[in-house]
Amino acid sequence: MKILVCINQVPDTTSQINFTADHKAFDPAGVQFIINPSDEAALIRALQLKEEQGAHITLVHVGLSDSEPVLRKAFAYGADQMMRIDATATDGFFVAQQLAAVAKGYDAIFCGRESLDYNGGMVGGMLAALLDLNFVDEVTAFSVAGDKAQISRMIDGGKQLLEVPLPVVIAAQKELIPEEQMRIPSMKGIMAARKAPLEVRPAVEATTQLVIDHLEKPAEKAPVKMIAPDNLDELIDELHNKRKLF
Repeated sequence: MKILVCINQVPDTTSQINFTADHKAFDPAGVQFIINPSDEAALIRALQLKEEQGAHITLVHVGLSDSEPVLRKAFAYGADQMMRIDATATDGFFVAQQLAAVAKGYDAIFCGRESLDYNGGMVGGMLAALLDLNFVDEVTAFSVAGDKAQISRMIDGGKQLLEVPLPVVIAAQKELIPEEQMRIPSMKGIMAARKAPLEVRPAVEATTQLVIDHLEKPAEKAPVKMIAPDNLDELIDELHNKRKLF
């Protein structure tokens, strides 16, 4: 079984986020990047399938050379191959097109449900459409029997159980891997990943759908206004007339 795991890097949630002077791009200066959490869950499930069934795991990432440390950290978990597509990830459709150019011939393609930074949740579905493959979103369980995958996915009010023929593209929820099954790379794996071959592929010609006009941070929270518990008239005036909450 051959599995392709798509890896994205995202800012650590403790990082201070800033934009460039023209407010049209994210400023990565001083930001610590990590493996996108749902991508990490997908990777660990792929590693479990490697241990259970002898799956071969290839990692792929769309990004420039400064993103290689995160890709090598992902490789240190125990993958077999890794490749980087040399391009700036401008939007989800652009990334899906780059991935589609290298994603043929795999039994399963694992993506995270969405990235921690933009929360677009688009790449997996668009990649499947470009490859004309089955796609399952919000996956919380994945196993393989023969030429079919047994998949559990989240739906409103519960879970849906599916049996899907391979090959398939899935978008994994972080819940795909229970907290107690999460892993960290071993020191041996980290040392090996530093010297492991990394295939770099040129970007293919692709279109982008995103035009950024302006980026800004959320407005600062207003100070708390204290109202005496017996002053209902002031409370109603504040919520109804001033804040228009009802």
